[in-house]
Amino acid sequence: MVNWIGYTKALHLIFMVSWFAGLFYMVRLFVYHAESEKNHGELAFVFQKQYLLMQSRLWYIISWPSLVLTLLFGSITLFSKQYYYLLHEPYMHVKLGFVFLLVIYHFICHKIHLDQKKGVSLYTGIQMRVWNEVATLFLVIITFVIVLRDQLDGFYGTIGFILFGIFLFLGIRLYKRLRKE
Repeated sequence: MVNWIGYTKALHLIFMVSWFAGLFYMVRLFVYHAESEKNHGELAFVFQKQYLLMQSRLWYIISWPSLVLTLLFGSITLFSKQYYYLLHEPYMHVKLGFVFLLVIYHFICHKIHLDQKKGVSLYTGIQMRVWNEVATLFLVIITFVIVLRDQLDGFYGTIGFILFGIFLFLGIRLYKRLRKE
């Protein structure tokens, strides 16, 4: 008999990796778009047009389908007889809460993409660089929650994630300062 749940778990992970790759690259394209006038001067409109084309292809061919398939295969796995008990585990509630927040992050990125298509850039390059690190925080938190499960002490885990976020922010500020020099 074939263990089809193994396939759904594998597909869940594959599409999750694709989804994160799409989110990481999409926000990098937001950065490039936001900084195009500063970096390309009179040719900024040409670069912005190219960035928007790249964004649309990435978003609608990779990121959105990966989101849908990640949630689909994750749900199939979670609601199977073999893994249904996980719905009662506290760490799974934490994971699903962060996945929900990640989906909201995805929708906010979608709005940023639509705004840039309309020629509206509400955020600077540095703000987009910080926004890019939010996806990294989600990846780290969700991975730690799932891998460590009951081993993760809530207080120390929370402190660790906050410190990780602070170090990311300080790294961005250092990078900005080094770029100016």
